[in-house]
Amino acid sequence: MLRLGLTGGIGSGKSTVLAMLEQLGAFPIDADAISRETTAPGGPAIEPIRQQFGAEFVGPDGGLDRALMREHAYAHPGARRRLEAIVHPLVAAGIQRRVDTALAEGRRCAVFDIPLLVESGRWRRALDRVLVIDCSAHTQIERVKARSNLSEAQVEAVIAAQAPRGLRLAAADLVICNEGHGLAQLQAHVHEAAKAFGL
Repeated sequence: MLRLGLTGGIGSGKSTVLAMLEQLGAFPIDADAISRETTAPGGPAIEPIRQQFGAEFVGPDGGLDRALMREHAYAHPGARRRLEAIVHPLVAAGIQRRVDTALAEGRRCAVFDIPLLVESGRWRRALDRVLVIDCSAHTQIERVKARSNLSEAQVEAVIAAQAPRGLRLAAADLVICNEGHGLAQLQAHVHEAAKAFGL
């Protein structure tokens, strides 16, 4: 089974491409969704978080109080590492379960949707190929502003916090340019790329 890493900056259209690849038979593995599940109400990270950080970090719904944790992590740099030490092994186990399912189903390609693929050096070694969805910063800003309540400055801050575009492109085995020429053209690019991934 081919292990394909999928990444791209905010507003690049990565989620749209993942859905298209899934329609073509790829098995999606969404690292962010698995991470959210671990800290959702009843998730496996909740009890360790309560023990490590205190009961106030678990919200009334029984899930992680993300706003409080974000605030705490900004004020205490070591807090993020402590949280990651709890969450990352659980996410890795969740990803492995998805891989096992894909193998059991005889899938030809599993697509790992990993926002921090480039930033995290360990991921590249676990993947066969990397597909980057690329567009200009201007296009990213316009798309994100159109779909959210973020200001231009806020979107620019998110872009600045992500891996630089050049670094993403350097890590790519294949790049799909999604500069906003319509879904039909994007779909054509995805169909073409999919052939290289055995889909």
